[in-house]
Amino acid sequence: MNGPERPERVRAERVNPERPAVGGGRRTGAARVFGYVGLGLLGFLVAVAGALVQAAWFPLGLLLALGGAVGLFWGGALLTRAKLGVAVPAGLWAVTVLVLTASRPQGDFLFGAEASSYLFLFGGMGAAGLCLALAPADRPLFDPTRPLGGGRPDASARKGG
Repeated sequence: MNGPERPERVRAERVNPERPAVGGGRRTGAARVFGYVGLGLLGFLVAVAGALVQAAWFPLGLLLALGGAVGLFWGGALLTRAKLGVAVPAGLWAVTVLVLTASRPQGDFLFGAEASSYLFLFGGMGAAGLCLALAPADRPLFDPTRPLGGGRPDASARKGG
């Protein structure tokens, strides 16, 4: 051989092939679908709760409603590690809020023509767009091989320490 010898990669074999490895592997298709359905249901519930809270306690209620929406969108991204984890709850949140903006024939309405209603609507959609753009797709939430500072794992070896 001309170059340095590379050690062969050892492949870990399972003791029991019928039982999945602990903590390993990807989620099954059914679990993933149920997760997205759950995120969609949470998107609906956060939209309804936010619609009620943002008008009731104007300055802090609006921040609470938007904070709940952002928390759901970003949490869905981190949980699924996919952009679909943001898109599903954000889409159902937006549809729910848009349906709730329509007034009924009896004259009842949930959103008034106030600045807080528009801030909730456009602020939530803007937050969904930001979370979708910044979603950490296809990278692990925590990588034990990288230090917390974000540097390279062998950076301390080069400094001589």
